[in-house]
Amino acid sequence: MRHLKHRNQLGVKKEHRIALTANLVSALIKEGRITTTLKKAKAIRPFAEKMVTLAKKGTLHHRRLAVARLRDREAVRVLFDEKVEDFRSRDGGYIRIYKLGTRVGDAAEMALVEWVGPEETGYTSTRRKPAAKAARSSAVPAEKVATNGEQSPAETEEPAEPAEPKDSAAESESETAEPDEKKEEDK
Repeated sequence: MRHLKHRNQLGVKKEHRIALTANLVSALIKEGRITTTLKKAKAIRPFAEKMVTLAKKGTLHHRRLAVARLRDREAVRVLFDEKVEDFRSRDGGYIRIYKLGTRVGDAAEMALVEWVGPEETGYTSTRRKPAAKAARSSAVPAEKVATNGEQSPAETEEPAEPAEPKDSAAESESETAEPDEKKEEDK
């Protein structure tokens, strides 16, 4: 059956569509983010995620499959050697699509497509990292918290207070106090 097979055809022939998606994903791999139409962005999402899945497997066979589909050896090298380490702990959702509004010339919906960062495990707008909560709740400033959540011995010491400049009036009082003390000692 051929039900639900009419997705993301982009109004072009099959060969054109395959070349278009391969070129867009290659540009995404090399550049890190691309701006394209919303329809093209939604069309390349499954293809890009399948390429990352191939890279996570990492064998020579999977590298050759990626070269056959992307048609760009440099993009495959970047994906397999550099980008794949960012996605080892993720099970999917490797790219993010932001809507940018409409293009001036033809009013096409535009979108920004980028990779999800390696440190992001979920929606950062509603969830906070545990280390950030601990740093915020303690009295120690965030820059003094070490990477493992503990303070280093040098950071626990309080900074030396700067010496306050003495006023001339304070000096004169101390000078006058000394002779009075000496007189009392003599008596």
